[in-house]
Amino acid sequence: MKLHTFTTTRAVSFQDIWKRNTVSLIPKSKLGFMFDFGPVRSFRVDQKLAKNKNIQGNERLRLYSTVLRDCASNGSLHEAMAIHGHVIKKGIDPDLHLWNSLVNVYTKCGSFQYARRVFDDMPKRDAVSWTALIAGSVAEGYGRDGIGLYRKMRRDGVRSNGIALVTALKACSMCLDLDFGTQLHAEAFKLGVCLDMFVGSAFVNLYAKCGDMERAERVFIYVPMKNAVLWHTMFNGYVQMGDGEKVLEMFCGMRELELKFSKFTLSKVLKSCAHLENWRGGKAVHAVAVRTGCELDEFLSCCLLDMYSKCRLADNALKVFGRIKDPNTVAWSVMINCLDKLGRSEAAAEKFCLMRHKGVKPNQHTFASVVAVATNLGDRLYCEGIHSCIVKHGFESDNFVCNALVTMYMKINSVNNGWRVFKATSFRNLASWNTLLSGIPDSETCDQVPKIFSQMLVEGFKPDIYSFISILRSCSSFLNIAFGRQVHVLIVKNGFGGNNFVATALISMYCKSRCLEDAIILFNRLTERDLSTWTVIIAGYAQNQQGKKVVQCFSQMQREGLKANEFTLSSCFSGCSSLTTSEPGRQLHSLAYKFGLLSNIYVAGALVELYVKHQCIEEAWTVLIGMASRNAVSWNTIICGYSQHGKGKKALEAFRIMLDEGVLPDVVTFIGVLSACSHEGLVEEANRYFNSLSKVYGITPTIEHCACMVNALSRAAKFSEVESFIEEWKLTQNALIWETVLWACKLHGNVEFGARAAEKLFELEPEVDYNYMVLSNIFAVREKWDDVAKVRTLMSEQGIKKTPGCSWIEVDGSLHLFLAQDNSHPQIKEIKLQLQRLARLCIST
Repeated sequence: MKLHTFTTTRAVSFQDIWKRNTVSLIPKSKLGFMFDFGPVRSFRVDQKLAKNKNIQGNERLRLYSTVLRDCASNGSLHEAMAIHGHVIKKGIDPDLHLWNSLVNVYTKCGSFQYARRVFDDMPKRDAVSWTALIAGSVAEGYGRDGIGLYRKMRRDGVRSNGIALVTALKACSMCLDLDFGTQLHAEAFKLGVCLDMFVGSAFVNLYAKCGDMERAERVFIYVPMKNAVLWHTMFNGYVQMGDGEKVLEMFCGMRELELKFSKFTLSKVLKSCAHLENWRGGKAVHAVAVRTGCELDEFLSCCLLDMYSKCRLADNALKVFGRIKDPNTVAWSVMINCLDKLGRSEAAAEKFCLMRHKGVKPNQHTFASVVAVATNLGDRLYCEGIHSCIVKHGFESDNFVCNALVTMYMKINSVNNGWRVFKATSFRNLASWNTLLSGIPDSETCDQVPKIFSQMLVEGFKPDIYSFISILRSCSSFLNIAFGRQVHVLIVKNGFGGNNFVATALISMYCKSRCLEDAIILFNRLTERDLSTWTVIIAGYAQNQQGKKVVQCFSQMQREGLKANEFTLSSCFSGCSSLTTSEPGRQLHSLAYKFGLLSNIYVAGALVELYVKHQCIEEAWTVLIGMASRNAVSWNTIICGYSQHGKGKKALEAFRIMLDEGVLPDVVTFIGVLSACSHEGLVEEANRYFNSLSKVYGITPTIEHCACMVNALSRAAKFSEVESFIEEWKLTQNALIWETVLWACKLHGNVEFGARAAEKLFELEPEVDYNYMVLSNIFAVREKWDDVAKVRTLMSEQGIKKTPGCSWIEVDGSLHLFLAQDNSHPQIKEIKLQLQRLARLCIST
């Protein structure tokens, strides 16, 4: 094979390229030449060149350009190179159009290196030359190089045009260079091409991809002729920004223009509807899918299932699922997850069984959903069965499934199984540790959290926000404030001290651990305090019985423009319960009514408790009756409130209404009921309710229930039955029982039984002065002064002093405490002068 070399005054660099690629020129026939590109391929120069070999001058150049344009359209790189070689061999001097054609064909055929060499050899370049090269750079994925080429074009004094701008804008969109894009926008104004559809579309695409939808929308509005591509560009921009409302708005505009929708466009709209929980919009998209014939597509069907799931329309999801001819694993998984999320866990479990019966193999996502179903069902045997099924299908080592299993076992209080799954995991990441830590605080092994956290650090894992929040919740649960302070130091060291979520968890830990001062310091250091943070600090003050601080915090929170939610108001009502006046609570009551939160069971329950504690029992009953739904806690509050305020009949009436509503009583309910029976002297009713505890309701009587029964029997002076009851229930070593007996003996003057009860109390709690004083009063009533003296002597020998009597007076919302023989009150002189005036007034009258 003989190699024919050729030279020309231009494109010398191309000779070197071909030599490196072993280009061979072989005479083939009179019609043309065969170029051998080594091992690549051989082909004939286009016959047009051979047939028109006598054409000379500009016509021949135009012919070359035409053939090269065809090569660019067909992507025929080797044919283009052959033609280029023909031009070089013949020593043809290309004009600007042919040079541009050569650059264009190489860029279109994906050979940017050759295009650049041709471009560098060009004696003169215009906007077309630069645009072709920039387009080649963009096509190769080098957006930044494309921008550089455009800048060089402008520096070389070449005037831009609309096509060059569009190409440069594509380069900006590729590398998200918004700054240079805005400069191009200014240039487009100067050139007067802003209203061009292609230029406008390019700007919309740039702004949308860079997330500047405000500018994209302004350009979109002024484009005179909007095609489907432009609409979809805006649509995709809003999808990218996650602006669901704008996505739906754009979709409606596209519908009005009757533009065609692909299943991918519809899927994006469905995702937006799911995110917004807009079931009306979702149904409209569903209708479009039916009309366009996309409804039965598996991908779109799964999107429909997800949308109906997020919109809590399980029946609609089931209908969509039923129309799928052969549901795949994804469709089954979405349907199972949908039913579980909507509280239909049993139906989800049945779907999983049917899926296996149909022979569809579950994947890791299916098993993750099924594990969640098992967790919600709470059946340990079913949970272990699902675990076995996971092992059978070979997903026991999947990290995603293992994390779900750990969560499942922790929530059903099968801590040991959870530990085993966690330890058997071959690849433990930070999410695995976080799963374990978040599950432990509710279990009996919460004291092991420090060890687990230390092991996590030893294995080289760096805690994140979720790790620290889980740890702090654990510290709050088992009140390990020392470990909590160490975690606090680690939080600061890792740079999470300024994170609002972590700071809120820290404040909550300090509040629950009764370290309110530390919580306040953290709270005051926060630059931004959201509603959750305010709620935590208010709850902390409420737990520490600082009602005034609760009111102050709430007022400050309102001044900062934050609106209270149900958790905030519940904490406020609890805090106001410790105040001596009910006025702040009444004002909060009005605010809760204004905010529409009285229908919330926790807000209303806390308000009932507030009114009960302030002896506003009728207001408490009014709030309770006005609740949309009442649970056992609400009923317990009102029943116990009636009992404490001596309205036993009202308490029993409330109990009967509670039972009529189908609310099951609990341990606290019967304390209030038995106490009511005791105050009303209803011994037989008390005995009947006490016996029903275990026989009817399956509740084991507590010491408080027994004390109520002893109180009921003692009030009725049935002391022999009291003794029998104490022996039967083995209550002889309980001080509460004997205190009840002693008080009843004082009421009825039973000296003998009272003395025995007191002796037992002196043995169980010798330091309590109240027991000595009651026994002394029992003896004094019967004028047994020697025995009174003996009790006083015994008190003296034990070093016990009687707590002085005191009185409370409320003036203008402030509580004033007065002790016997105490002159410590700051206004004691004014008080004594006023008392003297009153005394003289009484004497004179």
